[in-house]
Amino acid sequence: MEKLLYAGKAKEMWSTDDPEVLRVVYLDQATALNGKKKDHFAGKGQAAKAISDLVFHYLIEHGIETHFIKQLSPTEDLVKRCEMVPLEFVTRNVVAGHFASRYGLEEGQSLPHPVQETFYKSDQLDDPFINASATTALGFATDEELKQMWNLCQRVDDLLLPLFKKAGMQLVDFKLEFGRLSDGHIILADEFSPDNCRLWDLATKDHLDKDVYRRHLADLTTTYEEVFHRLQAVIKEEA
Repeated sequence: MEKLLYAGKAKEMWSTDDPEVLRVVYLDQATALNGKKKDHFAGKGQAAKAISDLVFHYLIEHGIETHFIKQLSPTEDLVKRCEMVPLEFVTRNVVAGHFASRYGLEEGQSLPHPVQETFYKSDQLDDPFINASATTALGFATDEELKQMWNLCQRVDDLLLPLFKKAGMQLVDFKLEFGRLSDGHIILADEFSPDNCRLWDLATKDHLDKDVYRRHLADLTTTYEEVFHRLQAVIKEEA
């Protein structure tokens, strides 16, 4: 019998008959301020999942192992069960969001090289910044695991920057999460959607991510569907 293992802000994780496989359900829910702001958007879960599936397929085809197994329905996937590393790995290509406000900068400046930042995943603590020595001292990851996960972040950035550019979008920044399989092997997990990345239209600089919800700029579901159709079109062209 399936059992609800985790209910998050945007997804639920359920057990299956296979102890190494989970069922993930994407919800029609959007949150901001670490869950303090919450709203329902019909079709949002399906749109976010469609984008994440598309991106994970693309990454898998280019040699990056993820937890994705297959789609079950428009809002459900099967994924590999893993122990999540309690860290968020943020890669920034352009000054935006908290990075801009933290340093008193205007949004939109391209960075000379990607900035990599690690945060301890805790809504109660507002996901505080954490450095490498604290990460290893607290046992969240080893030095070798940190190196491996950051190398994967760089590979993802190298693959997705040109992909999104072909789709008329600038990949401003993104957050990745990783998990350990039962044998300790590190893989990319969670999702890749406008819930955890910033995307701007290359021509207009319009926001094409969750900032349209945070800043009351446009309809969230419609925006996500636009991102999906653009990505789908360029990936089909490459095939």
